[in-house]
Amino acid sequence: MCAGLMSPLAALAEKRMAVIPTETIYPGEIIDAHRLEEVEVTNPALTGDYAVSTEQVTGKVTSRTLLQGRVILVSALREPYAVERGKAVRIVFTNGPLTITAGGAPLENAVVGDLIRVRNTDSGIIVSGTVMDDGTIHVVAK
Repeated sequence: MCAGLMSPLAALAEKRMAVIPTETIYPGEIIDAHRLEEVEVTNPALTGDYAVSTEQVTGKVTSRTLLQGRVILVSALREPYAVERGKAVRIVFTNGPLTITAGGAPLENAVVGDLIRVRNTDSGIIVSGTVMDDGTIHVVAK
């Protein structure tokens, strides 16, 4: 009797899910939950690092075209950029009670937590700093 109860539970445990777009999503677009659907994987040969829940995909940016009805590879997704190359940012340097701020221009695109190079727009000096949640760049002391 116990074996009869185990088979349906085992079948449920083996049920695999995948996330597919309900419409074509183009590179650079931020993915919204209403454009996604979770479906059961019916192809036993499907392998790879594909998204299994909409939470994995929602709010991310795609780096390649995602076709309707096809699984979404996690490697095709990235976090949205917190700062973009050439767009004005605020550079912040803190040393104890001293805080210095200046205008800057990032030399590359970056997400929160990335260490990037940024040019001080007043002096032209290039410094390195960490991208923060609010879009500022905290400079590291040398």
